[in-house]
Amino acid sequence: MDQERRDHLQTLERGLDVIAAFSGRGPLLTLSEIANVTGLSKPIVRRVMLTLERLGYARATASRFALTPKVLALGYAYLSSVRLTDVARPLMEELTDQLGVGTSLAALDGPDVVYVDRVQRGRVTSINLAVGTRLPAHATSMGHVLLAYAAPSDVEAVLATSSLEALTEWTITDPAALRARLALVRERGWDAVDQELELGRRSAAAPIFDSEGRVIAALALSCGTLQCPMERLTGEILPPLRETARTISKQLGAGVREERR
Repeated sequence: MDQERRDHLQTLERGLDVIAAFSGRGPLLTLSEIANVTGLSKPIVRRVMLTLERLGYARATASRFALTPKVLALGYAYLSSVRLTDVARPLMEELTDQLGVGTSLAALDGPDVVYVDRVQRGRVTSINLAVGTRLPAHATSMGHVLLAYAAPSDVEAVLATSSLEALTEWTITDPAALRARLALVRERGWDAVDQELELGRRSAAAPIFDSEGRVIAALALSCGTLQCPMERLTGEILPPLRETARTISKQLGAGVREERR
């Protein structure tokens, strides 16, 4: 207990309490209002607010104080330290349990998608899918999503180095057709693949954005053709998939950069 007291910075605690006092109480507060919320004396609140003002985290307006957008940087520091899989994993598990289909998370690496996490209940596919598994981007819904949001030069580099191998009779093997597909994916914000990677398998994918507005991964659900007719894939499975992707993106800070400007 003595060590805890020695390590405790009361001034920092008071500063954080004062910042938290603005949550849900409007943009402008008087010293008295802040004191009532925090339980601190007005002189202490005044010193804290003046310190925050000097540091650029607050501004004074007549007899009231307001926080500045710089405060968002404090939350942004946390968001920047959060690992993608730490955020995504519990939401992927919820989605898999809700829909009864496998959930995957992948990133783009050249002409391939690389699995960074996967949640599965039971057997999904004849292809052995695990963290680190690589699949050709041109034949997967995740690959289509990641390429759709990639820089045009990166897409052209993939087209130049990939053979666009036909894995099934439905695999896109023509560069012009793939470019058209990517434009459609970018326009609607998702993709669905019908047996382009493996016969008897369908999948849908949506993008994951980071705090800079970049697509850093794709979230996908996959299932068998008997379990998932295209009507179910796009009508029942796709909406919660996209909502989960949006939730992951928000928890990674998507939108924070715009708010800070």
